[in-house]
Amino acid sequence: MKLPNKIYSYSESTISKFIPIIERLENKDEAVTSLYQKTKKNFNDIEDYIDTLDCLFALNKIVLSEKEELHYVV
Repeated sequence: MKLPNKIYSYSESTISKFIPIIERLENKDEAVTSLYQKTKKNFNDIEDYIDTLDCLFALNKIVLSEKEELHYVV
C-alpha cells in the first residue's frame, strides 16, 4: 500500500484510488474485471488495482458477493 509521504504524493497513493472504485460500486455491484476496465485510467497497472481492492477488503468497505461481484458496504 502506497501511503502519501515524501516519496508518493496523495494522487499517487493507494488512498486516492479508493474514490473511483467506491463511486462505481455505490450505484451497482460489478465484476472485478468489469470494474477494472471501467476504472483502469486511474491505475498505473493491474497490481495497483489489486492493491487498492485489497485495502478496501481489509477496511471492510467492499465484499465479494455470491455472484462473484464486488459490493460496496456502507
